[in-house]
This record gives sequence, C-alpha cells and structure tokens, in this order.
Amino acid sequence: MTIAILATMVTVWFVVQGAGGLFGAEDTLVRSVCNLGMVPGELTRMAPVGEAVPLGDGLACVVDRDPINWFTPLISMFLHGGWAHLVGNALFFWVFGNNIEDVMGRGRFLAFYLICGLVAAAAHVAVDPSSPIPTVGASGAISGVMGAYLVLFPRVRVRMFFFFLIFWKVIPLPAWAVLLWWFGMQLLSGLPQVLTPSPEMAGGVAVWAHIGGFLAGVLLVRLFEDPVLVRRRLLLSVTDA
Repeated sequence: MTIAILATMVTVWFVVQGAGGLFGAEDTLVRSVCNLGMVPGELTRMAPVGEAVPLGDGLACVVDRDPINWFTPLISMFLHGGWAHLVGNALFFWVFGNNIEDVMGRGRFLAFYLICGLVAAAAHVAVDPSSPIPTVGASGAISGVMGAYLVLFPRVRVRMFFFFLIFWKVIPLPAWAVLLWWFGMQLLSGLPQVLTPSPEMAGGVAVWAHIGGFLAGVLLVRLFEDPVLVRRRLLLSVTDA
C-alpha cells in the first residue's frame, strides 16, 4: 500500500498536474492547485465568492461554490505544489510508511493514512476558516504516519544528514529525538499564527495540518495496529539482532 500511495501521487503529478509544467500547458499546475486544492473559506463559506488570490504571473484563484469543493480535503492529499514538495513528501513517506504498514496491514494502513490526512485538513481549516488560499500536499497524512512511528518505534535509529559549511555527515539518531524535534519546530512555527493571526501568516506551509496529522497518528495508531503483525515484527527484530 505504501508503494501504491506513492505511485498514485506520482501519477497524479504527471497526469493531472502536468509534472509542474513539463507536460501540457504551463498553467496546468496552477489550475490543478486552484480547482482541486482545499480552500478553507470555500468549505466554511466564510470566504466571499469572487475573492481572488494571485497564484502566478497574470493568474489568480477565485473563490467559488463548485460542488467538487466538498471533496477537496481528500483530493488535495494527492496533489503537490512543485517537484521539491513531491520529492520531499515521497522521501518521508518511504522512510516511515512501510514500517507502519507492516504492523497494520494494507487495508488498515490505507484507512489510517486517509483519516490522518482528513484530520490534518480539519486542523488547517479550524485555524484559518476564512482563508481563500488553496492547500495541497500529502504532508498532513504523512505527519500521521510519523506520529505512529514515534509511538511504535521510538528507539529505532534514523540516519540524519547534517551539513556544516563545507562538511557533511550522516548521524544515526533515535527516532523519538528526530520526530519530537520535528514536531517542536512545527509548534514553534504554528503558534504565532494562532496567538497573533494576520493575513501575512495565512500562506506558506500549512503547519497546523502537520500538527493535526501528527497528533492523529499518535492517538489512532493503537486502534489500527494488528497485534499479530506487531508480534511478528518484534520476533523478526529479535532474530535480526
């Protein structure tokens, strides 16, 4: 299922989003983000119809009441805003996803992934319900997978790449340290948006989607894990050691 989800994201990127302009019209990417991305103000109907958000040279995304808007929290999970966005999400999902799937099984993992993504979308809408800015990306759902990893495999070593001026080094760190540091950075980035909200803070990275997805993963993982698969994985870990 991890591979299937990755394949879906890549297929959507090429077929629906034109690979960021490599295939099809140059505005294919912008149109996909505008028409299929999740706009909080469209879901809550707090953004006025006709409000426009610039998305490029001579292009703007206009708030509407299209029926497809109700499905955008799900659709937007398979869309991305650029090559770096796609590759970054794919990398994190590949590192953490297959391990979580191993202890849930394919069906449970898919349900867990989608639910975490929808919780992440709800968190983003709750923080800025009138925003007319479209949001895309799988990072909310992937954050849920990372939260599950923190609960199930806190002591597993994760290799982190560090770059110091002209030197670089790969350092293995425990997963709990890496994931809690990442979560702390999301909180530090997101708190100003809640404490002192302003239009300038409405754009950029949807950190509250990350926070909501991560917490959903922490809270829901025990409901979705398969005890038989967990025991099997633990036995394999002991054998490998």
